[in-house]
Amino acid sequence: MDAKAVLRREVRAALVKMSQEQKANASDAARSLLIQQRAWQQARSILFFAPTQNEVNLWPLLKRALQEDRIVALPRFDPQQAVYRACRVQNLKDELTIGKFDIREPLASCAETVLNRLDLILVPGIAFDLHGRRLGRGKGFYDQMLSTVRGTTCGVAFEQQIVREVPVEPHDIHLNCILTPTRWIGL
Repeated sequence: MDAKAVLRREVRAALVKMSQEQKANASDAARSLLIQQRAWQQARSILFFAPTQNEVNLWPLLKRALQEDRIVALPRFDPQQAVYRACRVQNLKDELTIGKFDIREPLASCAETVLNRLDLILVPGIAFDLHGRRLGRGKGFYDQMLSTVRGTTCGVAFEQQIVREVPVEPHDIHLNCILTPTRWIGL
C-alpha cells in the first residue's frame, strides 16, 4: 500500500473515533475562528463545500454569507468532463440536490462561477500538513479545480487531520492557509 493510502486509512480511523458531539463542538469552534480572519472578512465571493460526516461543518457560514449578500458557490460534478465546477447558489432550499458522490451540490440550472474570481476557497480533505499540502480522496478533482484559482485557498480540518507530512506529487496543489478548530495557519 502506498504512503497516501496508508495515511488516508490512519486519518479516517482517527476521525471515526470522534463522537458526533466532538465533531459538532469542533465545527462550532472552527466557524468562530474563521469569521475572525481577514480572509473571511474581506471575501465577497466564497467557494464552500458540503461537509460529509467526517468533515468540519461550515454550512451555517454558507447561510450567513448569503444573508450578507456575498457570492456563494459550491462544487458541482460535471460527469461529461469528469471535473468539478464551482456553481453559484442563492437559495439553499431550492437549488441543491444530492450529487454523484452522495454530496450536496448545486442543481444543473445554477450558473457556473469563474474560479479565478473567487476570493476565498474553502477546501476539504483527508489530511493536511503545516506546509499547505493536502491529501484528498485520491481522484484529483480538487487539485484540478484549485489549479485555476487566484483567491485564498484554505484547507479545513479537524486537529486529527493535521499530520507531520503529506506525501505529494507534482500535480498536488499547495494551500495558502489551514483552518482547524483551534488554529488559523497562514502559509
